[in-house]
Amino acid sequence: MKENTELVSLVENLKKAQKPIWKRVAKELSKPRRRRVQVNISKIEQYAKPDSTVLVPGKVLGSGNLSKKVTVAAFAFSDSAKTLIGKVGGKAISIENLHKSNPDGKGVTIMS
Repeated sequence: MKENTELVSLVENLKKAQKPIWKRVAKELSKPRRRRVQVNISKIEQYAKPDSTVLVPGKVLGSGNLSKKVTVAAFAFSDSAKTLIGKVGGKAISIENLHKSNPDGKGVTIMS
């Protein structure tokens, strides 16, 4: 049984959304913690376009360098990842905030 009430309510809200992107994110977040996605900053640097929005259905880790201003939404961030994203003028936001500000999921890239 899931102990994290924040995660449980987020998954429930995303499942209610009528858009496939949010249903996929809910499915990814429903996995056990050890099977959830972990993405390093270096992967975001490699695949994200400048000024784009990237969604990580798991945790963002701080290994690597970032030179592009991107908005990264994730369930969790390491402290170093938040620092690196902020240094280049990007934003580290929660999946919940992204869902509220962009309910259609337009222009969002899921990285896993």
